[in-house]
Amino acid sequence: MTATHPLHQVLQHLHAGRWNAAHDLVQHDGSMLAAWLHGILHLQEGDLEDAENWYDRAARHFRSRGALAEEIAAFEGALAAHLAQVAPPGTPAASTPPDPEDSEERP
Repeated sequence: MTATHPLHQVLQHLHAGRWNAAHDLVQHDGSMLAAWLHGILHLQEGDLEDAENWYDRAARHFRSRGALAEEIAAFEGALAAHLAQVAPPGTPAASTPPDPEDSEERP
């Protein structure tokens, strides 16, 4: 897995069993996705009270979550979807229609 987003590094540490390194990194990201991943880390650790707190911060329902492996897979899917929506620098967002003035064809 190529780390193109800071949360990818957190996932790499999580998958490698380096909980402390994953936890140290995730604390520096204030996004909702990071809050969810932070909750998953505490879930993995068995600290359900902190996990529930981070799920709340991520606006996720802790009591209706899936098993740990399901949560990790769901998070990875959400991160991939988020990254697909983010346009690379210098390119218009996918939802922005092309400007007809930029077209090479002229009426």
